[in-house]
Amino acid sequence: MKHIAVIGSGTMGNGIAHTFAQNGYQVALIDLNPQALEKALQTIAKNLDRMVTKGSITEDVKTSTLGNITTFTQMEEGVKNADLVVEAATENPDIKKKIFKDLSTYCKEGAILSTNTSSISITEIAAVTNRAEQVIGMHFMNPVPVMKLVEVIRGYQTSDEVCQTIMELSKAIGKIPTLVNDYPGFVANRILMPMINEAIISLFEGVAGVEEIDTVMKLGMAHPMGPLQLADFIGLDVCLAILNVLHEGFGNPKYAPCPLLVKMVTAGELGAKSGRGFYDYSHGTKELKVSRFFAVK
Repeated sequence: MKHIAVIGSGTMGNGIAHTFAQNGYQVALIDLNPQALEKALQTIAKNLDRMVTKGSITEDVKTSTLGNITTFTQMEEGVKNADLVVEAATENPDIKKKIFKDLSTYCKEGAILSTNTSSISITEIAAVTNRAEQVIGMHFMNPVPVMKLVEVIRGYQTSDEVCQTIMELSKAIGKIPTLVNDYPGFVANRILMPMINEAIISLFEGVAGVEEIDTVMKLGMAHPMGPLQLADFIGLDVCLAILNVLHEGFGNPKYAPCPLLVKMVTAGELGAKSGRGFYDYSHGTKELKVSRFFAVK
């Protein structure tokens, strides 16, 4: 396996491309938007510069990593030589299904099709292809070049051979893969998102403020960041989408998104990427934002 195609050049996509390229794989980074591809390459270069400064890689590794990445705006052209495709597009089932249906046509026989989805059913995505046994989940963690975990998700028809190949490949790029089965939220988000949602409910009900909730979880539970700051980092729209998948998938009211989360996403306050979430990032640093919402009594 030498040629990797990554679909989507956003935060996850460029991190995945960076990781494979740094480990010597030829990477086709695909996005319909040329400006997005240019921004992705700038981000990868900036992250590599940071690694050079820290002494974790050499200037030669930086140069070879960037040289291993080729950008494409046409998916058909970008995936034609791929041994593995990693889809990292928007967390939307319809968009992902359209991509995978096209990949069935564009990709060579034997190519493995993977998705970086954090919650959407692998079996459901695989069903639109002509190679369900070769479809698998590769849920990378953000930031991809730093975080070690890859949650490898086996769909209902995913073959043992494909599972083994992806587990070995994940190790080859310096990750620690964990194989899980295809249920809503898998393991990571089935556990994480209810915790984040409960933190938002605690804020909504006036149990404590943003900083207080995050401080309890950081100092009391040894979490590197509090759940509200983590939600901002993930993206509140992404958190809402995952909670909706859990709620619909299990039909259990415990997964229902907090009304405050729904209001914030509707208002465009999506966290760090929009400049405002539970904290204010508009000045380039994280600052506490005074909530306009009163506690529900």
